Amino acid sequence: MALIEHGSSTADGGDLHAHIQAERPRTPREFELGTFLDSAGASDTASRFMRSSIIFAQGDPATSVMYIKKGTVKLSVIARSGKEAVVGVLGPGDFFGEGSLVGQAKRMATAAAVTATTVLVVEKQQMVRLLRKHPPLAERFLTHMLARNIRIEADLVDQLFNSSEKRLARTLLLLAQYGRGEAPRLVLPKLSQETLAEMIGTTRSRVNFFMNKFRKLGFIEYNGRLAINTSLLSVLLHN
Repeated sequence: MALIEHGSSTADGGDLHAHIQAERPRTPREFELGTFLDSAGASDTASRFMRSSIIFAQGDPATSVMYIKKGTVKLSVIARSGKEAVVGVLGPGDFFGEGSLVGQAKRMATAAAVTATTVLVVEKQQMVRLLRKHPPLAERFLTHMLARNIRIEADLVDQLFNSSEKRLARTLLLLAQYGRGEAPRLVLPKLSQETLAEMIGTTRSRVNFFMNKFRKLGFIEYNGRLAINTSLLSVLLHN
C-alpha cells in the first residue's frame, strides 16, 4: 500500500507494471546525482520556495536548468483563452527547465511549488560544461529525457484511448510510484481534486465521483491521508 495525503500502460492497461517502471529514471547507486551537483558547485544556487510559490512563469527567459532536491513541482500551461492544463508533477531527483539547453528562449510552461520545495538552479552554460566533463551526469540526464518522452507519449495514448476513470487510476498509481524498483515514496504532497482533474482532462465532479467509487470498492482508503492500494490496478486491467 502507498500513502498520499488528500488532495501507462497501453490502451488496455495490460503492460502497466513494466511501463510505469520505465517512466521514472533510476539513479545508479554509484552515482548520487544530488551529491554530485552539490560538489560541482550547483548548491551555491539552491533556491527554496514555499507552497504555491511560482518558480518560473510561462514566457519567462529560459536561462537555466533546475533539479529538485526536496518537494514537488507542478508544471502547467495556460492557453490564450486563460484555460490552464497541468502537464506534469515532478518530485525529488527530477530535472525541469531543460528546454533552455536546446535553444528554447522562453519558458513554455509555468513551474509552481506544490509543497515547500528546494531546487538547484544550474545556469545553462554551467550545465553544458558539466554534461561534457562528467559522463555519469550525462548518462543520468539522458535517461531522464528519454523517460520524460516515454511519459509524454503514454499520457497522449491515455488521453486518446482511456476513459477518465482509467486515467485517474493510472495517475494515482504513478503518483504513488507503483512498480518502482526502489522503495516507494510513501507520503506524497496534497493534491486537490481540481489539480487531478486538470491532469487527466476532466472535471472535478467526475474526479470526486470516481474517488468515492474507488473508496467503496476498497481501492483507496481515507484516514487523514489517502491510501492507495495496489488493487487499484484492476481498474486498468478491466476492459
